[in-house]
Amino acid sequence: MLALQTTDNPLRLVSTKLLSYLNARAFVGPQSPMQLRDLPEPRLPADDWLVAETTLCGLCGSDYKQVFMNGRVDNPMTSMISWPQVLGHEVVARVRGTGPGVTQRSEGERVLLNPWLSCVTRGLEPCEFCREGRLAQCLNFGAGAIARGIHHGNSATATGGFAQRVPGHESQWFPIPDGVSDEAAVLGDPFSVSLHAILKAPPPEDGSALVYGCGTLGLLAVAILRNVYPRLRILAVARFEHQAELARRLGADRVFRHRPTKQLVHDLAEDTGSALNEPWMGLPMLNGGVDVVYDTVSSAETLEVALRVTRSFGTVVIIGVEPARTFEWTPLYFKEIRIVGSNGFGIETFAGERRHAMQWYFHFIEQRGLDVTPIITHRFPLRGYREAFMACHDQGRSGAVKVLFDDFR
Repeated sequence: MLALQTTDNPLRLVSTKLLSYLNARAFVGPQSPMQLRDLPEPRLPADDWLVAETTLCGLCGSDYKQVFMNGRVDNPMTSMISWPQVLGHEVVARVRGTGPGVTQRSEGERVLLNPWLSCVTRGLEPCEFCREGRLAQCLNFGAGAIARGIHHGNSATATGGFAQRVPGHESQWFPIPDGVSDEAAVLGDPFSVSLHAILKAPPPEDGSALVYGCGTLGLLAVAILRNVYPRLRILAVARFEHQAELARRLGADRVFRHRPTKQLVHDLAEDTGSALNEPWMGLPMLNGGVDVVYDTVSSAETLEVALRVTRSFGTVVIIGVEPARTFEWTPLYFKEIRIVGSNGFGIETFAGERRHAMQWYFHFIEQRGLDVTPIITHRFPLRGYREAFMACHDQGRSGAVKVLFDDFR
């Protein structure tokens, strides 16, 4: 099958990194660790697995951060992956072949992938977190019938959607309702990430929330907040004008530019009616501020600003995956702000009912009228992966938000 495979070949890694200082296209060049290859058909590790034919696959920020080598070698998540990899975990597909133990899915079904490789997918009894539906915190990501990996794309066994076909446990594939298009369904994974973050730290009904970053997760957070909290004042920070336009379209009351950061803090002070505490040097701190910040970037810069503009006893939710750096964090203890990490999704409680996050996504579409497909800005064939990744690399020039692969021939 045709697949975009990534390896951990040291020579390719080093040469790509060095050449990237001259030209960013080196990340997808002929010496890159990621190459289009003809791979063997997926092997089913157990009888209750199936193979699905990929229809659409989204490029997640975590995918292109890996391709662009935007990370640190001391990141403990490097202990939870295996090679070689076929990235891509935002997958819409059709079932094309089932193992003899499959009872829940049938040939030809249109399905959405829940990519978490938790206990059940590995043929194991559920651990304490899986029993609670907290699938992203599974204790067995390195055990069982498949190679180490937390989700499809970073396990050598459970290859992802940058390929013509994807293997998966039958419990991972959610049937797509007839009234939900493929284009809507492919956003189920990032929607679930944003929903999980909001449910971990819901804003006050009549309060204020700041969505920091207007990429895919940020824009979906804006849309969810507006859908669920009609009286909430939603503020957003965008890097590019095309992101700002989408944020306003999806329900943000006001959108700010991300830099200069001092001006951003002053603007938020004005908007929230907060006094400014000016230090001898650097950024001011608000005496007051927003109730909750959903930081979908989570860089040192965005975290520092978030702490300074959040009110006392407010909450900052960390959703992004930027490399760690140092910053001045006195407001954290001074204002007794709560910092909450948010990773992935699982079984979520909303309106007093527990469902998988992807089932909630279908509910939001069918029952609450949610339409977030405007964030899909670009489509490419798999063979055009170089241009697809470069559109993600320079979003200011390309106007990209959510980029899809839609042709796997």
